[in-house]
Amino acid sequence: MTPDPRDLTLLEAAALLSGASEWQSRALPARGVRSFVLSDGPHGVRRQLGSGDHLGIAASQPATCFPTAATVANSWDPELAEEMGAALGQEARALGVDVLLGPGLNIKRSPLCGRSFEYYSEDPLLSGRMAAGVVRGIQSQGVAATPKHFAVNSQELRRMASDSVVDERTMRELYLTAFEIVVREAAPRALMSAYNKVNGVYANENHHLLTEILRQEWGFDGMVVSDWGGSNCAPAAAGAGSSLEMPAPGLHSAREVVAAVESGELSHEQVQARAAEVLALAEAASSHGQRPGLGAREHHHLARRVAEESIVLLRNEDAILPLAPGTRVAVIGDMARTPRYQGAGSSQVNPVRLENLLEAVGETELELVGYAQGYQRDGTPDPVLSRRAAVLAARAEVALVCLGLDELSESEGLDRSHMRLPQAQTRVLAEVARANPRTVAVVSAGSAVETHWEAHARAVVHTYLSGQAGASATLRVLTGAVNPSGRLAETYPVRYEDHPVAAWFPATGEHALYREGPYVGYRYFTTTGTPVAHPFGFGLSYSSFDYSDLEVDAQGARFTLTNTSQVDGAEVAQLYVRPPGGLWGPSIQLKGFAKVRLEAGQSCRVRVPFDRYTFRHYDVGEQAWCVEGGTWTVEVGRNVEDLPLRAELEVEGTRPQPACQELGPYLTGEVTQVSDAQFRALLGRPLPVARTGREVGVNDPVSSLAQARSLLARAAVRVLTWRRARAEARGRPDLNILFLLNMPLRAMAKMTSGMVDGEMVEGVVDIANGHPLRGVRRTAVGYLRNRRADRVTRRELSGC
Repeated sequence: MTPDPRDLTLLEAAALLSGASEWQSRALPARGVRSFVLSDGPHGVRRQLGSGDHLGIAASQPATCFPTAATVANSWDPELAEEMGAALGQEARALGVDVLLGPGLNIKRSPLCGRSFEYYSEDPLLSGRMAAGVVRGIQSQGVAATPKHFAVNSQELRRMASDSVVDERTMRELYLTAFEIVVREAAPRALMSAYNKVNGVYANENHHLLTEILRQEWGFDGMVVSDWGGSNCAPAAAGAGSSLEMPAPGLHSAREVVAAVESGELSHEQVQARAAEVLALAEAASSHGQRPGLGAREHHHLARRVAEESIVLLRNEDAILPLAPGTRVAVIGDMARTPRYQGAGSSQVNPVRLENLLEAVGETELELVGYAQGYQRDGTPDPVLSRRAAVLAARAEVALVCLGLDELSESEGLDRSHMRLPQAQTRVLAEVARANPRTVAVVSAGSAVETHWEAHARAVVHTYLSGQAGASATLRVLTGAVNPSGRLAETYPVRYEDHPVAAWFPATGEHALYREGPYVGYRYFTTTGTPVAHPFGFGLSYSSFDYSDLEVDAQGARFTLTNTSQVDGAEVAQLYVRPPGGLWGPSIQLKGFAKVRLEAGQSCRVRVPFDRYTFRHYDVGEQAWCVEGGTWTVEVGRNVEDLPLRAELEVEGTRPQPACQELGPYLTGEVTQVSDAQFRALLGRPLPVARTGREVGVNDPVSSLAQARSLLARAAVRVLTWRRARAEARGRPDLNILFLLNMPLRAMAKMTSGMVDGEMVEGVVDIANGHPLRGVRRTAVGYLRNRRADRVTRRELSGC
């Protein structure tokens, strides 16, 4: 029987607020409190074997590798996401996991974010609805879901030592709305805070985020867990609304909480409230009971169906697709044999089974002429491989060229440096197309890429990162067994330089200034009229659809959708609204969608309802959500640039205050050259000032030791940098090195199971700053003091 948190001693309650090991909460055997198990799992359960790590280095038990979030978002199908979530929940229970760390739903502010494959979209409504489906599915199996990373987490560089500086309106409308939708529609039992600061305060101890917004406004009553090593100050976190420090900061963290209560910095009631949230997860934990089967066979088929629904047909000149039975095909590209099917980092799954396109061709009615590697995986030019590919292509009716981003391009811990596919691959595509104009490109990438190379392909099939069953799903689309219905969940600019954040992403210093305001993704491109390669919501089909008879009232929109082709198919009908024009901001925003399946020639009436998110904006002066009164325009169609239906609707609301002219480019969306004064006007406060000097602090990343006074510290960074470069030369990121370089020094006290405490970290900082004697003495004294204190604390917790 789980005890009432009010019956626990202060130390017992404080001890519950930190983990006992890499993946387990702390048990209190004397009180009958068992631990529960947490595990990564945005697109597959990563239950590690033996001693754990959180980066995907250690081996993990086999599990189904589903398509990543960036892929699933292209399905625009929350019900399908819920099915996938249920499978994740079942596998979590089968593998003894109580809390699954996912889904990830941070907004794709820039296509260069190295972790974009783990996130859904640049749009908060689509992100929120898809993530809510996954959360409902996971929790239907008795496993707690953990939406992450809350909040305003947009880059990997300095991710644990970066301050996201953003205005309140942009934060509310873009970066928080997806989380709000998930909390309100799916009631997650847990939520993970982000590594970064938000407007000067660490997300894990940000009272405005965790208490005022998450708990008080949205009604969240679950457990907030820190990202691994992302806790800064345990008492501040508990006071702000964070429940559990992970992975294993040691008992000194509990003592800090007790001391904060005794000094009056923190109330006993706050500690009890946080302990109650941890106890609720412990009481519901099923890992100690009977486990269901993994369901590997059924889940492989589900993974294939999710991939099929998410694949996007970007180009189909002369209707070259679908390929007829008996078509003689050449398969070209290293990725046909060694697929890119998931990203790198903490989400990396050990699949129970893995398909590749080369082998899967044999299970179709296509005739395989042969296979050519085409290019080196690491991008090294190889004319011999290119010529062999062209010779093979000339012998076939159709050449299938498999392209994509390699493992170094998309990984937790580092951001991309550009949006281009490797030149070695695009050159092979061009050579193959010269040898055989009937060339089809099959692309595997977890985020947007530049697409000038599309001119060399008659058709382009974008699979994103499609999981363990992606190969057969791709072939079913290529052959017409599946009619493609995926639609892009992000904009594809013509070139990266066209993107609104191109000039300042990623931030290399301590402050990441969100100068672009609300003009993220299609909100920028449509407002400014900047041409794009593929617009948000775009995707082709083997069917054709007609939109007609739009009717709009206060409850929503109704229209008729007709399949005007001879092929059964599915259309993603998208609803956008344009405001009356009294309030500055994006010219158009997605506010609803429906995936509709129609047989050939069939029509149906489609309804897309309005809700609390449709017409609102955040009024900073009123500190409240408001609706602009006036004539709104409702548009419905295929994507943000193809909206054949339009109607007007009178909406009751308030008249916005006249725009401040000091906002300058924010009034038109032309934000690529925002000045400090204009950004300051948007923020409504002075810009933060970066620290100067060579002094290293506990919250500086390890990489900052490159400028430290200590020769030893500088040498350590040189060794880490050399090891990183050596790993990248082999074509695989070293996740441990990436984590260490981005890790703040304080994390030593949060990830060593109590071997290092805060005083010892201060000693290390002293050494780095050129005070070796003081630093060594402080570290040694801290070590001995911490060991003695731990023995006393363990006796108190054991009841001895």
